[in-house]
Amino acid sequence: MKFSPIVIAAIICSTAGLAQAADPAKGAVVFKKCLACHTATEATNKVGPTLQGVVGRPIATIEGYKYSGAMKDYGAGKVWDEAALAAYLAAPKKVVKGTYMAFAGLKKPEDIADVIAYLKNPPAD
Repeated sequence: MKFSPIVIAAIICSTAGLAQAADPAKGAVVFKKCLACHTATEATNKVGPTLQGVVGRPIATIEGYKYSGAMKDYGAGKVWDEAALAAYLAAPKKVVKGTYMAFAGLKKPEDIADVIAYLKNPPAD
């Protein structure tokens, strides 16, 4: 399935509209899909980089994690703000062609908004 820039923009806009209603507790439940590869509560890299403190962090900058060239190129001079995260979480391989991330993406804008709310301030394990 290909996502056009218009579809990605629509996802970002609909996710931004849900930001006020985003529920970090629901985001924690959705984030369980990510736990095999990521942690949000520890500064430890797994298969994927730690997502602790990801919101507002420069893209592809975690020390000790080997990012794909595609992710490094995509991230040059950018930060993981809510819009960038929303687009990426919806379609990682479409947003960053050549990313190592195998996950197909989250389809529901409310799930994306909830995960971003969770990532902003995940509770300690």
